[in-house]
Amino acid sequence: MSDLKLFNSLTRQLETFQPVHPGEARVYSCGPTVYNYPHIGNMRAYVFADTLGRVLSYKGYKLTHIINITDVGHLTDDADAGEDKMEKMAAEKAQSIWDIARHYTEAYWADIKALNIRQPAKWSIATDYVPQMIEFAKSIAEKHCYELESGLYFDVTTVPNYGWLAADDDLWAPYRQFSNELKAGDVSSDYQSAVRNLLHSVRISQQNRPSRKSARLIEALAPLEHADQNTFVREFPEIARKVGELFNTGRIEQVSDKRNPEDFAIWRKTPPGENRQMEWDSPWGKGAPGWHLECSVMSGDLLGFPFDIHTGGIDHREIHHPNEIAQNQAHECSSDSGARIWMHNNFLVERSGKMSKSAGEFLRVQLLIDKGFHPLAYRLMCLQAHYRSELEFSWEGLVAAFTRLKRMVMAIQKQMWDEHTKTGNPVDDPSLVKPRKADQRASDGFGYLLDFDNAIADDLNTPMCLPLVEAVLWEKSIENRERWQILADMDDVLGLNLLSSTARTDLRIRPKAAVITEAEIEDALAQRKEARANKDFATSDRIRDDLIAKGVEVMDGDPLGWDWKIEG
Repeated sequence: MSDLKLFNSLTRQLETFQPVHPGEARVYSCGPTVYNYPHIGNMRAYVFADTLGRVLSYKGYKLTHIINITDVGHLTDDADAGEDKMEKMAAEKAQSIWDIARHYTEAYWADIKALNIRQPAKWSIATDYVPQMIEFAKSIAEKHCYELESGLYFDVTTVPNYGWLAADDDLWAPYRQFSNELKAGDVSSDYQSAVRNLLHSVRISQQNRPSRKSARLIEALAPLEHADQNTFVREFPEIARKVGELFNTGRIEQVSDKRNPEDFAIWRKTPPGENRQMEWDSPWGKGAPGWHLECSVMSGDLLGFPFDIHTGGIDHREIHHPNEIAQNQAHECSSDSGARIWMHNNFLVERSGKMSKSAGEFLRVQLLIDKGFHPLAYRLMCLQAHYRSELEFSWEGLVAAFTRLKRMVMAIQKQMWDEHTKTGNPVDDPSLVKPRKADQRASDGFGYLLDFDNAIADDLNTPMCLPLVEAVLWEKSIENRERWQILADMDDVLGLNLLSSTARTDLRIRPKAAVITEAEIEDALAQRKEARANKDFATSDRIRDDLIAKGVEVMDGDPLGWDWKIEG
């Protein structure tokens, strides 16, 4: 098997996966804040994390996957501004915050099941870990935090390279190269050339895509451009610290008396006169933990530092995960980020822009089902794009993915029928074919499994895997039972249920707006069959046209007989 290579957002490089604990893979994924329903953009992150976990299992690692449930601490701004999302929704609904959390957690779990996302080793609930959060905060408070009237704040200047995870790609590469040269002691006579090259790269970037960050980076590094060697060596550490700070986006809203704009709340005190449903006693007063604290505490408690992989949406790369890393470094008294590899899936976008909940109307998995789409069509849609690429959502694209899924299942059912026709005997259900473990799996004689392994080992290249699945489906020279074994091994990674419970009838989801029942359709088709037998083609055509008008696709010659017409 090929070595598994994954893109590390922290280093901006493909890295060969080398587990911290031999034979194991420990993964932590940032879960939902359960103040509202998750939209399908949110769910792309969990399809990605599930695919990663499936690949690790496919490669033979013992997987421990943790996903958290945020039910406290996440403010309406991802940083330190606004209200607690849970408290705000509870007030709007005039409900207990615990009821709000339970309702939306169950809705999220329903979507997890619908998309065939495997259960993690543990769902870690933030409010179950508040005592541990307080102890964690106490352990770092003296050296890394300071107290204000509003709460306990983390001083980001007390840890190395704060915000590097959030660096723009066009700025990261030259700066990282420059920094690595200096760490290696390369302060030769050519150091000025290195600085000039860096500045040249950033200035080009600024010309092509002006940004405040680029301008500030140029300003910070310019004093070194023509400095002598002694000045360079003396000034670089402080300038490097300032440059590291620039890689944070600066999106954090100012809080009065904060030492640095990027400093963030570890513990937020309950303001005088404010009534919170969730608050706890702490050394810094009654209040609630900051959002970022929970993931550091739960990942460290359940997986141990360091662990292998931390996943999340690309929006977490900007604030949440840099803050996690800072906390981890403070707690462990090291420069280690807590996780060896940080991985981020890109956005699901509509033509109107990034999908979000802010507008009040957003696409849910349940809406797709209400329109007649099987949820696995959306999973397939996600797999058709690389997880690091933006995925544009359109109803046309979802229809195409659904059609592709149906064709795969149709091919398997035809193979079953062909097998029955050839032998005259009942054919074992392909669902009885189970995926093999890594040490039991041998490459097939056609090389499909080898190519599949190479694709998934190349940073989870699922777009390259899908054509291989289809090639196996329609390769005439493969015996069906061997074909189904190969497909079982592949689908163990993709999670499309091609061989198991997903029959064509299972894919036929009644749209919520349908004006006719399945029983009425079957009755109409029986009448149409009788009319055709009697050569009453006028009646046959009338029945067909009536069904079409009611959103039913009549499929003559197809064993399925009919399907819902899905247009999105």
